[in-house]
Amino acid sequence: MRFEGRTVIVTGGGYGIGRAIALAFGREGGNVMLAARSGAKLEAVANELRALGTRPGVWTLSVSDENAVASMVREAHERTGRIDVLVNNAGIAGPAGLARDLDPAGWRETIDTNLTGAFLCAKYASRVMIEQARGAIVNIASVAGRIGYALRTPYAASKWGMIGLSHSLAAELGKFGVRSNVVLPGATEGERIERVITDRAKAEGKSLDEVRAWYVKDLPIPRMVTGDEVAAAVTFLASDEAAGITGQALNVDSGYRMQ
Repeated sequence: MRFEGRTVIVTGGGYGIGRAIALAFGREGGNVMLAARSGAKLEAVANELRALGTRPGVWTLSVSDENAVASMVREAHERTGRIDVLVNNAGIAGPAGLARDLDPAGWRETIDTNLTGAFLCAKYASRVMIEQARGAIVNIASVAGRIGYALRTPYAASKWGMIGLSHSLAAELGKFGVRSNVVLPGATEGERIERVITDRAKAEGKSLDEVRAWYVKDLPIPRMVTGDEVAAAVTFLASDEAAGITGQALNVDSGYRMQ
């Protein structure tokens, strides 16, 4: 029960990796504060957390809305008296296509949600953590944050930015007892990757099976990772076991970076 009595904010907690992360903290006693744009999905996860005996909270918002983020952090703090962990998982896949053909609106939405949203949540949560003289921020980026990712330029740019954000926060916050790390999942089983595969197949004129096979081609572990595997890395980095770890980027990707 590494997080018993601790308050954990998980953005994008309604499904996929976010749900797996929320439940992982809940199973270890954390009181998880969920935030995302889909209230119905959040309530379903909140019910799963209540069944574990924890006290979840739910906020329906866009993390790109600074006022909404500030209110969520303030209310979560008032409700529990503390904020121990922030997991910035909220994000969108963004448009698929050649950069020269993309509508700038799709670029802006992707950057605003994935990168600016993480910045805003960290801005307000870190203020509480500094007062406590302890806390952990874990940002969820992607292996796309370390590669050139054709047909997914906005997404890749946002994830590269999240790595820089994570390292910069680590440099600023360490002296206050606050750590910042980033997890980089590879292709992860679930509905998000299936939508990405569909969009990419359409953009490339390929079959779904061809694109799905491309995502695991030549991996040392020849499969996609699972949400639970990503969640295990996140809970470790947020735990006291990782008290000496900050400013690090951890890949959970079936060995993608070995290719």
